[in-house]
Amino acid sequence: MTWIHSLGAEEIIFIIIFLVLYLAYTYRVFTVARRVGQAYSNILPKFLLRSAIFTLLIVALLGPSFGDDKKEIKAVGKDIMISVDLSASMDANDVAPSRLEKIKYELKNIVDAFNSDRIGLIIFSSEAFVQCPLTYDQNALNLFIETLNTGLVPGSSTDFGSALNMAHEKLTSEAAPSSQQKSKIIILISDGEDFGDDTEGAVSKINDSGIRLFSLGVGTEQGSKIRTRRGYRKDKSGNDIVTKLDSRSLENLADQTDGEYFEINKNKNEVGRLISTINAIEGELKDAKTVDVSANKYFYFLMAAIILLLLDLVTTLKIIKI
Repeated sequence: MTWIHSLGAEEIIFIIIFLVLYLAYTYRVFTVARRVGQAYSNILPKFLLRSAIFTLLIVALLGPSFGDDKKEIKAVGKDIMISVDLSASMDANDVAPSRLEKIKYELKNIVDAFNSDRIGLIIFSSEAFVQCPLTYDQNALNLFIETLNTGLVPGSSTDFGSALNMAHEKLTSEAAPSSQQKSKIIILISDGEDFGDDTEGAVSKINDSGIRLFSLGVGTEQGSKIRTRRGYRKDKSGNDIVTKLDSRSLENLADQTDGEYFEINKNKNEVGRLISTINAIEGELKDAKTVDVSANKYFYFLMAAIILLLLDLVTTLKIIKI
C-alpha cells in the first residue's frame, strides 16, 4: 500500500489536539461511570468504536492506494513532413479566396487531426527551406502556417525536387528500422506546375526509403490569372499569365511512392479523405515508459467510518449515554 499524501505539521497538530480532547472526554466518561457504579466493560465498546472511526478518517485523509500501481504507456505516432508550394502561381484565385489562403486554412485542420504525431513544415518554390522542424507543438505550427505567403521564398517558379529532397533528408536523419519507414509520410501541396530537374531522383530516394508520398493539388484545369498589387502578372511578351492545375504530375508522384493524390478545386475538397487515409497508416513506437497509475482508495475507509459513525449514533449505553 502506498500513500498519496503524507502527514504534515498541520495534520499532526490537528491529530494531537483531537486526541487530547478525546482522551479528556473519555476520562470524564470513565470517571462518571465509576461514580455511578457502571462497569468499565460496558463503556469500552464505545471507546473502541470511536477510536476506529477516528483511525479510518485519518487513513482516508492520507489517500491509501493499493493494487497494480504501475503500467507501461506506449507512445505511437507518425512523422509527417508537409511541403507547401509558395511560388507566385499559388496567389491565383481560381480557388477562393486564393490557392494559398485556402491551403493555409486546410493546413490547420490537418495539424489538428494529427495532434499526436510529429509534423514539420517545408516551404519551397525554386528553392526549399525548413519553416518548422518536426514537432508536436501545434501552436508553433499554426503560427508558422499563418505567416505563409509567396514572398517568403525567392524565385517564382516551382521545383518539386528541392522540396522532396529536403523532406526525405529530415525524415531519414534519425536512424530507424526499415519496417518503421512506412510511418514516415510526405505531403506535397502544390498546383502541380513543376519546372525542376531533380524531381525523379528525389522520388526514387523516397521510394527506396519506404516513405509514402501523398500529393494535394489545389486549383482548377481552367486556371486563372495571378493577381498582383498592380494588376495581373504578365509574361515577357506582356500577356497575362494564366496558371492551371497540373494534376497529372502530382498523381504520378503519388503513384510512384505507394501514395495517393487528392485535390482541392471549386467543386470538391478532399482534405478530409487525405486525413482519413493517413490516419489508417499504423504509427511507429516512439517511446515507452512506466507510469504510476495507482488510484486513491480513500472512499473505502471513509465509507467504513461513516457506517461505524451511524452505528455509534443509534447505540447507547444502558446507564450513561455517550
